[in-house]
Amino acid sequence: MREAPIYLDHNATTPIAPQVADAMVPYLHEHFGNPSSSHWYGIQAKKAVEKARGQLARLLGCEPDEIVFTSGGSESNNFAIIGVAQTYRNRGNHIITSAIEHPAVINVCRFLQQSGFEVTYLPVDKYGWLNPVDLKSAIKPDTLLISIMHANNEVGTIQPIQELADLAKEHNIIFHTDAAQSVGKIPCKVHELNVDLLSVAGHKLYAPKGIGALFMKRGIQLNPFIHGAGHETGRRAGTENVLEIVGLGSAAELAEREIDTRIEHSCQLRERLWQGLKSNLPELILNGHPDKRLPNTLNVSIPDIDANTLLSELDQIAASPGAACHSDVAEPSPVLMAMGISTDLALSTIRFSTGRLNDEAQIDRAIELISDTVKRLKPETTQGCPIAINESEIKLTHFTHGLGCACKLRPQNLEQVLKDLPILTNPDILVGTNTSDDAAIYRISDQQAIVQTVDFFTPIVDDPYHFGAIAAANSLSDIYAMGGKPLFALNIVAFPEKRLPLSILKSILKGASDKAAEAGISIIGGHTIEDAEPKFGLAVTGLIHPEKIISNATAKPGDMLILTKPIGLGILTTALKRGLIKKETAETAINIMSTLNRIPAEVMQQFPVTAATDVTGFGLMGHLKEMTTGSNVTAEIYYDAVPLISEAFLLANSGVIPGGTEANYEFVSQYVDWDNAIPHAGRYLLCDAQTSGGLIIAVPKSKAHLLVDELRREGVDDAAIIGQITGVGKGKIKVHAKKSN
Repeated sequence: MREAPIYLDHNATTPIAPQVADAMVPYLHEHFGNPSSSHWYGIQAKKAVEKARGQLARLLGCEPDEIVFTSGGSESNNFAIIGVAQTYRNRGNHIITSAIEHPAVINVCRFLQQSGFEVTYLPVDKYGWLNPVDLKSAIKPDTLLISIMHANNEVGTIQPIQELADLAKEHNIIFHTDAAQSVGKIPCKVHELNVDLLSVAGHKLYAPKGIGALFMKRGIQLNPFIHGAGHETGRRAGTENVLEIVGLGSAAELAEREIDTRIEHSCQLRERLWQGLKSNLPELILNGHPDKRLPNTLNVSIPDIDANTLLSELDQIAASPGAACHSDVAEPSPVLMAMGISTDLALSTIRFSTGRLNDEAQIDRAIELISDTVKRLKPETTQGCPIAINESEIKLTHFTHGLGCACKLRPQNLEQVLKDLPILTNPDILVGTNTSDDAAIYRISDQQAIVQTVDFFTPIVDDPYHFGAIAAANSLSDIYAMGGKPLFALNIVAFPEKRLPLSILKSILKGASDKAAEAGISIIGGHTIEDAEPKFGLAVTGLIHPEKIISNATAKPGDMLILTKPIGLGILTTALKRGLIKKETAETAINIMSTLNRIPAEVMQQFPVTAATDVTGFGLMGHLKEMTTGSNVTAEIYYDAVPLISEAFLLANSGVIPGGTEANYEFVSQYVDWDNAIPHAGRYLLCDAQTSGGLIIAVPKSKAHLLVDELRREGVDDAAIIGQITGVGKGKIKVHAKKSN
């Protein structure tokens, strides 16, 4: 078996300590009672909850009755901030926080701003440290609450909480601190910090996920926002999570006992990692305060190296490019940006965070792996992929930052750019930027016109052969959608020859060549560049009769809308990259994406089709919106008639949604009227960013069923009537849950 990666991401989460797991085991089996029950089983559970309350109280230096158990750090922060805002609003409506807080604080404050609260976001210096002078200047007569994190989760900088809290007390202002990252790593005695409220997250100190606590100083009374029976002395309704409360209590006791040795151990490993990396990579930049920093946290920027690229290469090491909550988004960390770090350096930043089970041998191995990989990925190096890699072991999606949406630009941003391009006046340009068609058409005679398109993207499947085939099918689709016949294609290649062996590129090109041969054309050349990520696609040239062009901007009222492939490919390929789908489901997605749209294109030429487009990066609703706005019509869709991939719905319902799909949902929001009966997962599915999806075909009502029947006879089994063009208008689309009888 392959050895597990070296875990250097303890700020994201910690493993449950063996002692903690042992303490929890009896509450999985014999001690299963409800703590509110008065019989023996309930009493055992109640005693366990109160024991844990005392264990955590000792760690924090408070009284047990000042501890309220919650579901985690996020709930604790919400309870504290919203609770103060609601309970003490008569004191004022001004809240002060910092620009580097966790989203569980920042987003709560933004929510309260929508309710009329004023929020001041204090700046930090280049070390991520908040100057008490800035807090003093920000305090107003109506300041109600100050919420400043104890230690930052990304750079580890420890704030002067006692001094800040003292300022709050001078002005009779309630003070809250998010101590999720500090409890268990450094001393957090509430009487020394002088705070009124303090949030704890269990999974940051070797307890389970899904459990946390809020220290609530005696005298502070907050209105609960979970209502029910009088659990937690009326402060937080819901039957206590006994199993995990026991785990949190045990972890707190372990932390209290080990705190000094943890600090020493973490500091030694952190400094060993820093010194080793700095020795090998002198250009390394330390982020965070050099002294006032969590003992386990090392945040570094590596100039000219993309952090996501480096981490995808370092599969033997688990670390984070910034906060773990945002590792799927290749955007600069707001924390680093608030510290004045440039965007380039922010995107070159990695957070390493050590833990109690790391040892020097792991650190030394990490130094070696990181240093060697950085040197190989440096722009000035000519070193290629250093070792022969078994192609069957390579997962191509791990070599790109994108998820299942093929890294398309956000449609709303693209529209802004395109609208400023010059208006085309050449009469031989039959289709250009004047419509939203994906191919361009240029007339060369009364009988012939050239149709041309280009498309390329990053891997959305792991196998390089399938990636090449899907990219080719996707590029050819634009020609088919307009009624054209492809003639030849050119390769467009970006390849990371420092990361991958050239045999991978050979497989990509073979997949594309075989798919082109299936389409009856040849790939006769191309262009390549060296890049950090693999990217591939085709520029395809075809022929079309000038009077037989099928545009997406010519739909007519009364047309029925037909879809030829099921929806959900972006969600499935996102799940594939994350390792969340079965092999059979991945094969289904690959088969759908690899299928050419040639047959639907040939069949629709036998019918009086008025408009067509293929469904790709903008999703079904995005491409339909382009059809309705381009044609100046309105439309309606029947959700229950749209062919959907069932596994994709389940994944969307669990939150596996690529960023491109979310952008599409936002993009069409002003045009689409959703039936309230359509689930949110279903709405995202209809907006899902597809790769090599099917065609949307608009055809007169009298021919729609005949067209569907012919498509199915030709093997297009998923072809279905999904809606209709309802009238003249400005592109509005109504999505019904069901087709009315």
